[in-house]
Amino acid sequence: MSRKKTELLTLYLGLDLSLNPGFAVIGVTNRKPHLVAVAHAKTDASESQTLRYEIIESVALLFIREQLRAGPFSGVIREIWPPSRDYRLNDKIHGAWSAVDRALARYGYEVTANITPTTVKKTVTGNGKAEKAEVAAAVRRLLGLAEDYRFATDDESDAAAVVLAWLIGQNLIDVEER
Repeated sequence: MSRKKTELLTLYLGLDLSLNPGFAVIGVTNRKPHLVAVAHAKTDASESQTLRYEIIESVALLFIREQLRAGPFSGVIREIWPPSRDYRLNDKIHGAWSAVDRALARYGYEVTANITPTTVKKTVTGNGKAEKAEVAAAVRRLLGLAEDYRFATDDESDAAAVVLAWLIGQNLIDVEER
């Protein structure tokens, strides 16, 4: 009698970073992805940018801490921000990146891969210009979640899409043809 080899759970952290960032941990076992956890940070435009970065760092720090209880991350994947002509927008995004980078560094992690928004959308939906609802639907399908499963924010489903797109691109999960 032969036994099928069972792979161990492998965890990946996805980051959709802005002043209202999303975080997702996707677990992979036997090339099958599943949702472990999602979270987001909600900051307020009336708050100073410095305070907003502190809030983002705090949420990231606590989320990472909680998720590491399930095991170490095999990768940390971030959606990259295409530079804007408005330096203030770039400054805000890079401030959020730095806040999350500080939280990651406290646990000995750093971003291991970057992926563009267009690549994320094209990989998970087949359309590089997909809308938020299409991305969330594709994430639910790829993770085997119920159609009526709702993420608290688009940032959460986007963070999950970042991980899924990277996993597909690296041929680390099996996906059904669209």
